[in-house]
Amino acid sequence: MLILLPPSEGKADAGTGRRLDLSRLSLPELNPARAEVLDALIATSTAPDQRAALAALGLSEGQRDELRRNARLRAAATAPAARIYTGVLYEALDLATLPPAAERLARRSVLISSGLWGAVRLADRIPPYRCPIGARLPGVGALAAYWRRALGPALTAAAGQRPVLDLRSGAYAATWAPRGPLAERMVTVRVLHEREVDGSPVRSVVSHFNKATKGRLVRDLLTADARPRTAAALLTALRDLKYEVLEQPTAPGRPRQVDVVVREL
Repeated sequence: MLILLPPSEGKADAGTGRRLDLSRLSLPELNPARAEVLDALIATSTAPDQRAALAALGLSEGQRDELRRNARLRAAATAPAARIYTGVLYEALDLATLPPAAERLARRSVLISSGLWGAVRLADRIPPYRCPIGARLPGVGALAAYWRRALGPALTAAAGQRPVLDLRSGAYAATWAPRGPLAERMVTVRVLHEREVDGSPVRSVVSHFNKATKGRLVRDLLTADARPRTAAALLTALRDLKYEVLEQPTAPGRPRQVDVVVREL
């Protein structure tokens, strides 16, 4: 299966190895788009009007260091994406402690969405950066719309005939939304936290539960060596792992939508 993850807002402080080399990244067909976004991000981050640059990237006055970091991206040290992305989901996934077989499966199966890179695999070496999908960059425009035009062929090829577990969030999910047979092989997941209120169960979406559960869910699939060949088999694998999975009605040619219900973090 192909597993699509969102990036994390939090990232490692610095890389530890060689400088960025786009030619070494997975999905090389994305490199012209990556180079264009990278140049636009550096131009924005080094512009004389720093307040406008902060606004374009959705940053506050206290985050000017992020502009300085972006300005050095081409010369910055890199690390595998698996170590660059931090935050609740990646802490729960805990890639560093995966058994060897599960780590190999993760390297083949996982793609991480990115406002700067489009999508990367866990072993791709990238520097820490700040480039949210909601940014607007000179010559590029709104990143969500930009990547919607560029990502389709690359991710369709990456999926092949496999089912797709889509755990992306918000605008990242909108950058690639296939239709037809491929969409029917895609499973999108919403995490609901169930708690008791006045003696009745109430379910709601809570960000922390959502991210942590998605991280654990991926870890469990990888360590179980799950290799479903269909969307239905993917849902069966989740249920076999003791997740409470509720499928929602969907129209033909659209992704299957499921709720995973949790009661404890």
